[in-house]
Amino acid sequence: MKYLRLLRRESRRQVVYDVLLWFSLAIFITAMGPDPVFKDPAAFGMVTVPRIALAAVAVLVGRCWPLAAVVLLLPLGPWRFTEGFATVDLTWLLPRRNVKILPVLATSPFIMWYAYLTGRRLIRIWPASAAFWAIAAFGVGAVLAMGGDLALWVSMVSGLLGTYLVPYLLGLLRRRLIQQRQEARLSAEAQARLRERARIARDMHDSLGHDLALIAVRAAGLELAPGLDPTHAKAAGELRLAAADATERLRQIIGLLREDSDAAPLSPVDEDVAELVRRARDSGMAITFDLAGGPAPGLAGAVVQEGLTNAAKHAPGAAVRVSVTPHRVTVRNGPPRSRPTSRTGGLGLAGLRERVRLAGGTLAAGPVGNGFELIVDLPGAEEEDPR
Repeated sequence: MKYLRLLRRESRRQVVYDVLLWFSLAIFITAMGPDPVFKDPAAFGMVTVPRIALAAVAVLVGRCWPLAAVVLLLPLGPWRFTEGFATVDLTWLLPRRNVKILPVLATSPFIMWYAYLTGRRLIRIWPASAAFWAIAAFGVGAVLAMGGDLALWVSMVSGLLGTYLVPYLLGLLRRRLIQQRQEARLSAEAQARLRERARIARDMHDSLGHDLALIAVRAAGLELAPGLDPTHAKAAGELRLAAADATERLRQIIGLLREDSDAAPLSPVDEDVAELVRRARDSGMAITFDLAGGPAPGLAGAVVQEGLTNAAKHAPGAAVRVSVTPHRVTVRNGPPRSRPTSRTGGLGLAGLRERVRLAGGTLAAGPVGNGFELIVDLPGAEEEDPR
C-alpha cells in the first residue's frame, strides 16, 4: 500500500504530463517497429505492443523511481548501431569507415531524461552504479551476439556513455549545485539571525547598561548624602553594589548573545542628546553640555550615551563635559570622586567603534590627564542626506 501511494500523482497536471509522455514514447516505439497495418501486423503485436506496455510501466514508476524506468527501458536502449550522433573513419585501426559514435534511437531522449532524473533525485550512488554495470553487461551481450566486431564495441561504449552515464552525471551535478545553493541560503539565514542577535545584544547593552549606571550614580549620591540615617546609607550602598553586579551580569549575558556573531551596522539611538544629558543630570552627574549650531551628526546619541555610561561606571562623581558639533562629538570626564562601580567592560566601546567605522567616522578614546576622553568624528547630517 505504501508503494501504491507513492505512485499516485499529486495533481491533474502531473497526470496529463505523464500521459503525454507515454503517448509520445509509444509513437516513437511504433515508428521503430514493424508496420502494424500493411506489412506485418503479427510482428507488431508480438514486438511493439509489449514494448508500449513496458513504456507505460516505466512512465508510471519513473516519477518516483527514475532508475527503475531506466532499467525497464533497457530493451529500447542504443543497441542498434546503424544510426549514430556522429560517424568516424577507423580505417587506420580496422577496415571500417562508417563507425557510429553514440548510437541514437527514437527512444534515446526518453532514456537520457530518466538517467538525468536518476542523478538528480537518487541520493545513494551504489544503486545507480549497480544498474550501470548491469546495463553495460547487457550491451556486451548485444555486441557478442552481433559478432564482436571492434566497430560494434566502439558504438556500444559510446552509446553507454552518451545515453546513460553523461545524463546521470549531469543530473548529479545539478543536485549538488542545488544542495550548495540551499546550504548557502541556510548559511545566509543563520548569519541574519546572528546579526539580529548582535543587534539585540547591542541595544540591551546601550539602554540597560546606561540605566543601570545612572541607578548606581543615584545610589552613590544618596549614600554620601549628609544627615542620612546609617541604615538608609547602608541600603543605598547595597543598591549601588547591586546595580554594579547587575551591570556585570548584563555584560556577561551580552557576551553570550554576541558570541560568534557578526558586528552588524545598527541604527543610532533615537533618544535626543539633550534628553540623555538631562536624565544623567537628574541622577546626580555633574555635566557641562555644549551644543553648537547646526544639525547633530548621526550616532551622536549613541556616542553621548556610551560616554556618560562609562563615566558613571568608571569615574563616579567626576565632572563630565559633553560637546556636540555638526561633525564631532566629545565626552570627557575628570578623575573619579568615589570608588568605581565596575572595573570591567569595553564591550560597548568596541561595539561603538565598529558602528562609527561603518558610518564613515573615526573614534579615539583614552586617558587624558586624570580623566578619560571619548572623541568621535562623524559625517554631518547634511553630508548623510544631500537633499
